[in-house]
Amino acid sequence: FIAAKCWEVNQQHAKYLGPTQDIPFLKQQQRVTFSRVGVINPLSISDYRFHAGFAGLAAALQLPAQEIVTAIKDSGLRGRGGAAFPTGIKWQTVLDTQADQKFIVCNADEGDSGTYSDRMLMESDPFCLIEGMVIAGLAVNATKGYIYLRDEALGIARADNYLGDNIQKSGKAFDIEIRLGAGAYICGEETSMLESLEGKRGEVRPKPPLPAIEGLFGQPTVINNVISLASVPSILANGADSYQNYGVERSRGTLPFQLAGNIKHAGLVELAFGATLNDLLYEYGGGSRSGRDLRAVQVGGPLGSYLPESQWDTPLDYEAFSAIDAMLGHGGIVAFDDSVDMSEQAQFSMEFCAIESCGKCTPCRIGSVRGAELIERIRKGEKSDENKDLLLELCDTMVAGSLCAMGGLTPYPVRSALQHFAEDFESN
Repeated sequence: FIAAKCWEVNQQHAKYLGPTQDIPFLKQQQRVTFSRVGVINPLSISDYRFHAGFAGLAAALQLPAQEIVTAIKDSGLRGRGGAAFPTGIKWQTVLDTQADQKFIVCNADEGDSGTYSDRMLMESDPFCLIEGMVIAGLAVNATKGYIYLRDEALGIARADNYLGDNIQKSGKAFDIEIRLGAGAYICGEETSMLESLEGKRGEVRPKPPLPAIEGLFGQPTVINNVISLASVPSILANGADSYQNYGVERSRGTLPFQLAGNIKHAGLVELAFGATLNDLLYEYGGGSRSGRDLRAVQVGGPLGSYLPESQWDTPLDYEAFSAIDAMLGHGGIVAFDDSVDMSEQAQFSMEFCAIESCGKCTPCRIGSVRGAELIERIRKGEKSDENKDLLLELCDTMVAGSLCAMGGLTPYPVRSALQHFAEDFESN
């Protein structure tokens, strides 16, 4: 309702602002997944259809399941939740696994600091997510989907026969149910989310078995985040090549980057992979809000590395970031000016992990507490060199021994802060 009212206000303002393509912040973007955001009334299914909505589903209803999966593979789409695993391979595994019941689970538990693309899409173009989930269901022969978190649009889609037992009189069935999250950051991890969906405590499951083989309620399950699933309709509607035309190397398509922190023009910028942080920070973000020099940028959420200015020309693609021990994650970008104390940020990373850990494995549960204590001692000048060596050893243990990415990634911001901003760890 709020999104619909905002759309009405925006339409009234549009006559004074001109079309969106004339707004500098939007003009140079490559909006594929977000092409309808701010343009349509989010709860008008006729608006959605008028702007090419359900064209992908119409195409998918005419295809065998394997051809849908092949199209997603050929498009190069990778998971937009952080791990960047090829979406088509995940779907293929679920399709090939025999079971009486399969599930599609949308992980909408957007918990990373500085991220809001999932929320923006669900508020402004909810039918896009619904369409993506239905197509995923057709692709792997699943008839039930869950959104781990909102629900006005579901009733409209069901009333117009885009959900239910006989989608658009095709004889194919798929329906979606909303489940509210447990409010824990760890439930953004896919197996912990499954535990929560089943009514259990949100703890990480060991792998194997993979969720694609034994997931929700022990059945084969596709788990993708909002942006991954919302990227699917345009691929089916326009063909895999249309998506492959965007991006570089193995990073194909677009990603909604979310600018936050000490930045003059915060907001969402959808671009093809291959741009740089400098492009985002200055051409779109306009530099720091404070007017001081930007000093550090954290990319990929609270567990992402802190990058110094010398690395801001690195192309925004998965492999290029991996090569500098960083990650794109969900596309969140938090900027800091030269007043930031990076030792304080490193300590925050360890404290965040200690608070949000599910507690199942020792490296994450205990290591994060000991890590925060070590950084505090370093900042006070207590046996600084000795404690730095111990902190780095602890980081290696957490990376190698943690059960999931919560503990395995926490050392990334800590090590990057130590490497690139060593002067901040000297005692005053």
